[in-house]
Amino acid sequence: METIDGKDRGSLRTIAHRVMLERGLLPDFSAAACGEAEAMSGACVDVSPAIRDLRALVWCSIDNDDSRDLDQLSVAVPQPDGAVRILVAIADVDAAVRRGSAIDDHARTNTTSVYTAAQIYPMLPERLSTDLTSLGEDQERLAIVVDMTIDSTDRVTHGEVYRAHVFNHAKLAYNSVAAWLEGAGPAPERVASHPALADQLRVQDAVAQRLKRVRHQHGALGLSTPQAHAVYADGVLSDLQADERNRAKELIEDFMIAANGVTARFLEDKGFVSMRRVLRSPERWARIVALAGTFGERLPAAPDAAALNTFLEKRLAADPVRFPDVSLSIVKLLGRGEYVVERPGETVEGHFGLAVNDYTHSTAPNRRFPDLITQRLLKAALAGAAAPYAYDELAALALHCTVQEDNAAKVERQVIKAAAALLLGSRIGQVFEGIVTGASDKGTWVRILSPVVEGRIMRGQEGLDVGDRVSVRLVHTDAQRGFVDFEHARTSR
Repeated sequence: METIDGKDRGSLRTIAHRVMLERGLLPDFSAAACGEAEAMSGACVDVSPAIRDLRALVWCSIDNDDSRDLDQLSVAVPQPDGAVRILVAIADVDAAVRRGSAIDDHARTNTTSVYTAAQIYPMLPERLSTDLTSLGEDQERLAIVVDMTIDSTDRVTHGEVYRAHVFNHAKLAYNSVAAWLEGAGPAPERVASHPALADQLRVQDAVAQRLKRVRHQHGALGLSTPQAHAVYADGVLSDLQADERNRAKELIEDFMIAANGVTARFLEDKGFVSMRRVLRSPERWARIVALAGTFGERLPAAPDAAALNTFLEKRLAADPVRFPDVSLSIVKLLGRGEYVVERPGETVEGHFGLAVNDYTHSTAPNRRFPDLITQRLLKAALAGAAAPYAYDELAALALHCTVQEDNAAKVERQVIKAAAALLLGSRIGQVFEGIVTGASDKGTWVRILSPVVEGRIMRGQEGLDVGDRVSVRLVHTDAQRGFVDFEHARTSR
């Protein structure tokens, strides 16, 4: 095993590359896939009269500051009766990625882009995901449009799906848009110079806030689980910081949830099988009840999303600083989502955390293979063609995508832990305050807050469970294996 003796990005890339392979993910594209990407002369075009021309609408994208793989645009169209049409344009990746091609084979193997602290391993070659199939600023692109009407009672009363030509008038970033919407910062440059765009964003924000309120009334969980991201200074790792939620992120999240619901119902109405995203009722509900009890709150004995969300809202109001810790504990106890296949007329379990029954993944085809699968189903349904995937094949793909998504998450966690090990290597013996994030026969894990690091409690973990607050002492780090080991501080050394 190679020796890692520095905090430079190259050291972490070496680790990330190895861990990708260990988890059954491809870190590099094949020569055939690279050749296919290079052979593409430009973005795909289609002059079919069935494709609508929506380029004049004031579309914009909102994503991370450094994102170039732009999957969706949004625009609002107020109606005379007080309703608002929300249109979400999704990059037509299928137009460029032929099923069975070398590029498609790579995407099918990995099923997702992998975002590590060292580098991004995109699902598609960057020539596509950040250019030819990205809905880039000042670019005309083919798209699948989900067109929804939200009435004055905040219900989605109409939804349709169709193909269109779109044009991104502004590439905006979450943090600057959120600061402007909340009155904490100036308008982003493109917004300041484009009054219609400013009006657009205000309408979109208002509709998103309404959709969120209705979802939470139905039991959608208001969780806040900041993710750690690596901070580099001149190529050297300097910190791990929490990536906080904000109003602009919530705007996009609420529109994507609504669009994915419309997409699922559209496929069902067309008689098509679909790949659904589900989060089953939590098996560890009893521990969730016990955790709420430590705050003097009582939850019902059976899983109840609405009651759980009421508890979360109370905790947020009572202690916003520590609310992310409570959220993280709940997320760990809820378990992971999975992909399942639903036939027309069947009913599979819904998404417990989002409080929705009809939900698929369709809005990020540059980054997730299930979304590309759904896009191919949609385009077949729109064309009146047969479904491109048989039930058995789709069921196998759903299982594969669930497994690979879990593997990708493990890669991301291991690389962020490798980064943490590099940062903390000189702090052996220091005591940190943390919260228990995992407890099972496999081990007990704790998260500390500064830097944002998760590690294993190797001694003194007996009796600890998810949500417990503990003081832990750092006893060992191993960047190669992504180990950050603690002991309960009450344990004598």
